[in-house]
Amino acid sequence: MKNKRILFMVLSITGIGLMMVYSASHIWAQYRFDDSYYFIKRQMIFVTIGLLCMAVFAKIDYHLYQRHCVKILLFSFFLMILVLIPGIGVVRGGSRSWFNLGLFALQPSEIFKIALIIYVSDYISHHYHQMKKLKSCIKPLLVTLLGFIMIMLQPDFGSGVVMCCAVVVMIIVTPFPFRYFMILGGIGIGGIVMMILTASYRMKRILAFLDPFQDPLGSGFQMIQSLYAIAPGGLLGVGFDNSIQKHFYLPEPQTDFIFAIYLEEFGLIGGVLLILLYASLFIHCLNLSKKIDDIFGSFMIIGIVSVIGIQTLINLGVVVGLFPVTGETMMMRIRKIN
Repeated sequence: MKNKRILFMVLSITGIGLMMVYSASHIWAQYRFDDSYYFIKRQMIFVTIGLLCMAVFAKIDYHLYQRHCVKILLFSFFLMILVLIPGIGVVRGGSRSWFNLGLFALQPSEIFKIALIIYVSDYISHHYHQMKKLKSCIKPLLVTLLGFIMIMLQPDFGSGVVMCCAVVVMIIVTPFPFRYFMILGGIGIGGIVMMILTASYRMKRILAFLDPFQDPLGSGFQMIQSLYAIAPGGLLGVGFDNSIQKHFYLPEPQTDFIFAIYLEEFGLIGGVLLILLYASLFIHCLNLSKKIDDIFGSFMIIGIVSVIGIQTLINLGVVVGLFPVTGETMMMRIRKIN
C-alpha cells in the first residue's frame, strides 16, 4: 500500500510538472521555434522514457547494484573525465557539464550522484558499526571529495553541493559522532568561502542575493523577475496559463525558475500544497527505508531521497530569494554572447 502511495505522489508531481511546463513555455516556444508545443512534447517524451525505465528497474533486484558498485562508480568517474574534454563535452550555461546526444543532452554528474549513493550505501552496509570512528569514514569522504573536485572543474557548484549534502545526510544516520560533523562542517564552510572569494561570478551571485537591485540588468535580473512573478499571485494566484511574467519578462521560464510561474498562477496556497506533496513523498520514502531488511537498501533510499529533497529545497529557495542563484543568470549569458 505504501509503495502505491509513493507511486501516486510521484505521478501527481509529474503531472503537475507537465502542466506547468506547457503553461510556462508555450509563449517562448512559439516565439523561438514557431511551435507552442515544442517543450511540452519533448518533456512528455522524457517522462514516457522515465516511466518505462522505472518499470524496468523496479523488476531488478537492487542488490545487483551493490555487487557492481565499484564498477558503476569507476564508469561514472570516466564519464566525468570525458565531459571535460573539449569537443566531447559541450558548454551550457557557462559549464562544460553535458554530452550532446542529438535529441537530448546527458549530464554525467547526475549519473555520478546515483553511483556515489550506491557506493556509499555499500560501504556503510559493511562498516556500519565501525562508523563511530573518524578513520572509518575517510574512504567515502575522499571519494566524495574527488567527485566534488571533478564537478567543480566543469564547474557546477550547485550539483557538487547537492551531492556532498546527500552523503552527509547518509553518514548522519550512522553512529558517526556529531563532534566530527562540526569539524568537517567547519572545513566545508571554509572551502565554500574560499571558492566564493576566488571566483568573481560567485561573489556577484552573493551580492545579488543580498540586494538584487544593485545590478538589476545583470546578476540581479533573474531574481528580480522571479519576485515580480510571485508577488501578483497572492493567495490563490492569477489562474492557470494567466501568468504575465512568462511573456518574455522572466527568461526561459520553463527551466530553473518555473516555480515562480507556478506561484504566480496558483498563489501561496497552491505553493504550500505542492510543497506538502513533496514533503509527503519524502516522508513516505524515509519511512519505507526503516522497513527495509538490509542496511544497503535502507541507505540507498535515504541517499536518493536526500539528493531529490536537497535539490528541491535549493531550487525552491532560490526562486523565492532564500538562497543565492546557483547558476549564471540569462542576462549574464547574453552579455557573454554579445
